[in-house]
Amino acid sequence: MATKSSRYQNVRPFTGQDDKAPLFKGGRARDIGPAAGVLEYTVKADDRLDLLALYFYVDSRMWWRILDANPEIVFGPDLSLEESIGATILIPRATEPGAGR
Repeated sequence: MATKSSRYQNVRPFTGQDDKAPLFKGGRARDIGPAAGVLEYTVKADDRLDLLALYFYVDSRMWWRILDANPEIVFGPDLSLEESIGATILIPRATEPGAGR
């Protein structure tokens, strides 16, 4: 299902009641623990998750780390933080021991 070293590598597949027959192709949501090594950041106008990831991690594709640390951001894939202007969000450490990218 997920590629080696993916952050979804160890998620459980969706299964039927007998835990054997797949209901459909895909995986359950992965467990997200508390973010480690965080700093607080106040969202400004025109901030986006990908731009913050580029600034803090030098990799715009790492936006999901910020999203994981801030579950109150409901829909991260649009990358916009327009509704969070003035709010304080957490910026976690770029990687954690044993965590896949």
